[in-house]
Amino acid sequence: MIKLALSALISLMFASAAVTVQAADAGSAPNKKVVLKKRHAVRVAAADTGDRVVKRVIKVNGKRKVVYQRVLAAAPAVPTMGDLAGLNATHDPLALASNVALVLDQANSEVLFEKNSNVALPIASITKMMTGLIVVEAKQDMDEVLTVTDEDVDREKFSSSRLKVGTQMTRANMLHIALMSSENRAASALGRNYPGGRPAFVEAMNAKARELGMSDTHYVDSNGLSKMNVASARDLAKLAMAAYQQPMLRQFSTDPKATVELSNGRPMQFGTTNHLVASPDWAIGLQKTGFINEAGRCLMMQAVIEGRSVIMVFLDSKGKQSRTADAGRMRKWLEALRPANLVGGGSSTGAYSTGM
Repeated sequence: MIKLALSALISLMFASAAVTVQAADAGSAPNKKVVLKKRHAVRVAAADTGDRVVKRVIKVNGKRKVVYQRVLAAAPAVPTMGDLAGLNATHDPLALASNVALVLDQANSEVLFEKNSNVALPIASITKMMTGLIVVEAKQDMDEVLTVTDEDVDREKFSSSRLKVGTQMTRANMLHIALMSSENRAASALGRNYPGGRPAFVEAMNAKARELGMSDTHYVDSNGLSKMNVASARDLAKLAMAAYQQPMLRQFSTDPKATVELSNGRPMQFGTTNHLVASPDWAIGLQKTGFINEAGRCLMMQAVIEGRSVIMVFLDSKGKQSRTADAGRMRKWLEALRPANLVGGGSSTGAYSTGM
């Protein structure tokens, strides 16, 4: 009996509300009933997709009007190649956001910290460091003016660029902004203007990788937009050591900002993709960042910590600032190691290794 009474009461309340709404509609707001129906439809659709409905008051012809707008739910995070390989299940004492990490002593190649360092993964724009090494070692004319063409437009990731088709600048400036600002069209133009064109340039990249003993590495382009550009952290440490021998690569990759002059004399301002290079707390001699969805956030750099020169590699990190935050955690950890012989690059009092 109680349940029947409650059901009757609830039905009476809904009937009363409907009458009230219809009475109001018959008076001053003939369209209000329609608006309520639309709101209900939007809420049902939102419930199906996880979107939110936001009530807003707008003015139409000087009159206030209530509208209900659907706010799309955030797209789910795309799993990286490292996640798909299960690397995110690997834990480390520093709680790094990167699925892969490697730190070694630059003087003697002693591994100080490693996490999944032998796994080949997409490396995104870290690719551009090999691009720079090939350009510098080929001893091409750095004052030669190169032109951005339609071939340099990214039709794989549809990334943006400040270099319009037809932009002209010297090879040196192209290399500068490719390393400092990770300019994709500049890196593409560098590869395209190599003797034999882009295919010969990519072959030179892979040949150099073999020469350096980078057995887990493979390149298919000069800018890193393809997920097929892969390398392990150990391979990238070898690349960093080789690139560090080139003063131009050290300078261009660690400039916080620069004014680059186009061939028509118009200056363009560019900045770094790695805010650590401008920090007085860091002494960074070489660096390169990278990001595509398949690779996550990546970072490779040389730095001096507690008098010791080290190479750091972080791959497949989640979050825009996570890779540099991981570098900060690693720096504090290294500072706490207290190497026995800083001058001679002696062994540390501890190291860490984990991985698949």
